[in-house]
Amino acid sequence: MSIPARAHNFGTYFVTASCAERRRVFQVDRNAKLLVETILHYRDHFLLHAYVVMPDHFHLILTPQDVTLERAMQYIKGGFSHRYNAAKSLNRILWQKGYTDHRIRDAKDYEVRKRYVEQNPVVRGIAESATEFVYSSANGSVAMDDYLSG
Repeated sequence: MSIPARAHNFGTYFVTASCAERRRVFQVDRNAKLLVETILHYRDHFLLHAYVVMPDHFHLILTPQDVTLERAMQYIKGGFSHRYNAAKSLNRILWQKGYTDHRIRDAKDYEVRKRYVEQNPVVRGIAESATEFVYSSANGSVAMDDYLSG
């Protein structure tokens, strides 16, 4: 049985994508910065509510606007892969296939997921506080879109 296409994605989603073989691609600052730049580059296609770039994966909370969730993730993962490989003259597979997503059900669910995203670097021991972690919306360096429930 094939996986059904994600043709309509009305709502807000908590999404996780991991590097192939759990390689720590984003442990290198230049790579983490490039992923954040890529996410922000495609932001006109979705509302961005929270993000964190960990050494081997990332989490987002986003609301697709003029594209499906699947297309938004293709933009982000594919856009990063293209930029990364072009800069290094490589043709490397960087991502595990697919991604995991969870549709945000209500404001409480949103707050739980947002806290998870923001606290991930602290829980994993790579930051003392969420606000000091550079590659996260928790530090306030990038304005996030408001979450509109309903």
